[in-house]
Formats: sequence, structure tokens, C-alpha cells
Amino acid sequence: MSHNVGVVVFPGSNCEKDAMEALADLGARPHLLWHADNALQGVDAVVIPGGFAHGDYLRPGAIARFSPAMEAIIDFANDGGPVLGICNGFQVLTEAGLLPGALQKNAGLKFLCKEVEIRVETTNSVLTNMAHEGQILRIPINHFEGNFTCTEETLIELQEKEQIILTYTENPNGSIANIAGICNAGRNVVGLMPHPERACHSLLGSIDGRVLLESFIQGEHAKV
Repeated sequence: MSHNVGVVVFPGSNCEKDAMEALADLGARPHLLWHADNALQGVDAVVIPGGFAHGDYLRPGAIARFSPAMEAIIDFANDGGPVLGICNGFQVLTEAGLLPGALQKNAGLKFLCKEVEIRVETTNSVLTNMAHEGQILRIPINHFEGNFTCTEETLIELQEKEQIILTYTENPNGSIANIAGICNAGRNVVGLMPHPERACHSLLGSIDGRVLLESFIQGEHAKV
């Protein structure tokens, strides 16, 4: 079980406290990890939260990818450690090469902040192992560059290897194949644009994010 969860903070991150509160409420012990430190302090799992790392001045995640913490996270992920990127964190993971594809501006060039429905396509990932296939979750999105894109060859590979773990029931941003979240081939690195940490309390309108974060905290390694 992944009790100690590191939450990485970059200049411009703005969802780290939301993530920490949700993780703590689910029984984990979250710890802030500063982007300039190259040690992960022995955590069992890592979350890269949403925000605007380094102001997204080049493109989302492009500068954050070179932070010392990312070197340690890449090693951690390659050793099988659970890594979750939410929104801007998803963008960072693609820039770092830990996940395939890229995130571009939303179709229609509009910032989106609303609740959407996503479908669990597979339970074979560190983020979905406690959900069930076909489960519909109501989770908010909050992004301008959440339109997932990749080459046709990469899309075929994602589909054949069942690395598309979450899809939108109604595509809000133009993402190819309605993709809301994917995992790596090892199933231990996951990225998604919706914010599960903002759907963990009934006062916020939905608790559907809990099953995803509970899956991640449990740290169950899926079967490849």
C-alpha cells in the first residue's frame, strides 16, 4: 500500500493543496516535494498536480520536465513506482517522455472549467484497479490545453495495449479517440486531464474521484 505520497510543487503549481487534502482524507500521508530537489524522500508514490508549472511560458510542462525532481521521478517510474500526473501534471509526463503523445490547445480555443463524465476503459492500471470497466465517473476539468494528440501509430499502440484508461463520454476538448487519461506500458505511470482530487467530497458535487485516488494510494501493480 502506498501510504507516503509525494506531491511535487513547481513555481506556478496551484492544485497541490487540493491533492494533499484529498490524499490525506483517503488515508495517505502526503508530503510536498520541491521541484528543485532531486530526492523523493522515500515516498511510495508521486503525484504531479495541476497548475501552470513555470507559467507554461514555453508550452505546458516543457520547462518543468527539466527540473531536478523529474530526474528522480523518471528513475522512480522506470523502477515501477506509481506516478500520477493530473492536468498540468499530465502535460509534464508527456514532455518528460514517461507517457506518449502531447497535449495541445482545446478545440475551439476555449478554456474549459466544468464537470464532465468519463468512462473507465480498463481496470488494469495503478489509477483504475479499484474501479470497474465501463464505470461512469463525474469529475471536473479545468484546462485550456487538454486536447490529447498523438500519431496514428501511437494511437494504434495505445489501443492495442489497452493503455487508454479513461475516455470522455462527450468529448469537451477535441482529444483524439475521446481520450481523458492514459497509462504507460508498465501500467504504473498514469496521466489524466480531469481533476479527481476535486471530486472527493460530497460538498463539491461528486465523490467519483475517490475510487481513482484510492486505487492509486493502494499501489496495486496491475498485470501487464
